[in-house]
Amino acid sequence: MQTKECIDSILIKYGQEHLVQYWDVLSEEERSVLVRQIEGVNWSFLDSLRHPSGEETGTISPIDAMTILQIAEKKDFYMEVGLQAIREGKLAALLLAGGQGSRLGYDHPKGTFNIGITRDLYIFQLLMEHTMDIVKLADAWIPFYIMTSDINHDETVAFFEKHAYFGYNPDYVHFFVQEMNPATDFDGKVFMNSKYTLSQSPNGNGGWFTSLSKSGLLEGVLSAGIEWINIFSVDNVLQRIADPVFLGATIANGRMCGAKVVVKTEPTERVGAICLRDKKPHIVEYYEMSQEMMYQKNEDGLLAYGYGVTLNYVFPVQRLKETLGNEMPLHIVKKKIPYMNEQGDYVTPDEPNGYKYETLALDLIHEMDSCLVYEVPREYEFAPVKNKEGADSIDTARALLKQNGYSL
Repeated sequence: MQTKECIDSILIKYGQEHLVQYWDVLSEEERSVLVRQIEGVNWSFLDSLRHPSGEETGTISPIDAMTILQIAEKKDFYMEVGLQAIREGKLAALLLAGGQGSRLGYDHPKGTFNIGITRDLYIFQLLMEHTMDIVKLADAWIPFYIMTSDINHDETVAFFEKHAYFGYNPDYVHFFVQEMNPATDFDGKVFMNSKYTLSQSPNGNGGWFTSLSKSGLLEGVLSAGIEWINIFSVDNVLQRIADPVFLGATIANGRMCGAKVVVKTEPTERVGAICLRDKKPHIVEYYEMSQEMMYQKNEDGLLAYGYGVTLNYVFPVQRLKETLGNEMPLHIVKKKIPYMNEQGDYVTPDEPNGYKYETLALDLIHEMDSCLVYEVPREYEFAPVKNKEGADSIDTARALLKQNGYSL
């Protein structure tokens, strides 16, 4: 039988004694669940309240990009370099798909959203079909990893099985669950979801490599001789996945990693801007940029920080392995967090009432010594589905899909 003493020292140290307030009324099984959850938390996440990630210091400066025209000049060469690496089994694809479609008014895994109008066309389907284009071109299967979350794992796996993986060889598709972080009120007190469970949420897309490692799948990546991982988000329905030209350009130019970018439509566009911090590649989120930085221009009159990331990167496996022991910065996000109050009632707030703590994939860029900033045409490769209406919405994505010849 679990004893409260085994976790009391943890709770006292971090000011979380309220998490065992119902201990006396819990069953032995419920106590075991609560102890496992408390012991499983990396409580250093609370340090981010005292040292927010936005307080990083360092010298920020612009970074050069490989433009669409420059890419076109060597496209055939880059294509062959990339295809050769794919044929040799050096590339894996990894989809970040831990989120729900809540902002679309859709309470299911975001990738299962049907963006078709007169026919079924799911977000997952589009991403798998884009990858199949390269599989056929290279005549080689590409290992495909999908990061889910506790919230959507079972439904995601069942969806792929129901649709026969949209023609992809299931032997090459691997699912794993990203880690979780507790949610807190504004004072850092962890919310309870029930009398014996903590309120937890996925720890953000930046934890994908540590989650891959803890799932046991990294061993297979290393033993298979995979050297590069192309990671991408479920949001963008037009993105090119396992792009051999992008991979080939990164390899041929001797860069440690690569990042696909688009020219920002305006200085205030809500995308992360790629730059240098202390001469290493870095990404500044739009809400972290000063007005001066947003509007600063180069000698040629273009925005100095005018390239926005599309969340499509290639990373080297060996360098990622070296970062496993490093603590990634946690980004604090205000959210509306349902919770159980002191009276034991479940509350669904109307306004943000606390924080979620997330790692971001963009922070891995700063762990790299160099980065190929690779420009892609927005109208061909950037159709994010983030909102139900307005900018980056279902309607704007559908319009871009139609523009690119898709039948909806």
